[in-house]
Amino acid sequence: MTEPAAGGVETVARALLEAWREERPVDAARLADQLKNAEDGYAVQESVARASNWFDRAVPQHWKSGGPTREAVLTHAALPPRRVWTSPADGSGSHFNMRLIEAEVALRLARDVAPAQAAALSHEEAGSLVDAMCVSIEIVDSRWREARTAPALLKLADLQSHGALVLGEWKPYAARDWSRQGCVVRIGGAEPRSFQGTHSLGDPAWLLPTWLRHVTRQGATVPKGTVVTTGTWCGMLEAQRGDKVRAEFEGIGAAEVQL
Repeated sequence: MTEPAAGGVETVARALLEAWREERPVDAARLADQLKNAEDGYAVQESVARASNWFDRAVPQHWKSGGPTREAVLTHAALPPRRVWTSPADGSGSHFNMRLIEAEVALRLARDVAPAQAAALSHEEAGSLVDAMCVSIEIVDSRWREARTAPALLKLADLQSHGALVLGEWKPYAARDWSRQGCVVRIGGAEPRSFQGTHSLGDPAWLLPTWLRHVTRQGATVPKGTVVTTGTWCGMLEAQRGDKVRAEFEGIGAAEVQL
């Protein structure tokens, strides 16, 4: 494994800590060449988390994971507990530099997963590790002034542009025909947007082996009850301060947040 470029990791981590602390975005352009690979990006995530005292357990309880296709390299981020909310949530008092909405399905592990289990796990077996699912809303935000156009490694370092995660009511997980799964997103007074079978990986559970190998790569066991949200069904939809956002998945449930 390539060792992280310590100087670049520290420089990017300091910039992100400043952005979190000051509640204002910082310039990504001057840092574009500071990270050399994904391991550098993950090292920044971990450095910012340690400095911010986000986690009190070896493996954080909430994660985001996903990618645009099954052929793409999936990315992952552990989510700060103070930015994981139960629906119906009130985010009106929280700072965001921008508010983009992703309607998702979150999955919860039914049992502990050790590194050896993660290494041997196939995509076909992945669903057997899940006991529950819920509708989730990922509020996409960025600590980079360039936001959407920041380099990919800097987005990765910035928790893959995480703002907050809203979790709906859990229900038992069961295999289903995800190609027929319907989703409706309501944002403020705009017309509802409907989607069907639009998950980029075809099945939210498909990413579990890749995500679990990432989380266990340094030897940790992932505890029962760990949650991962699995990627958008609606792209990224724009929302504004004051909007109420609601995502509904037929047969699974709903989640909502006041911005």
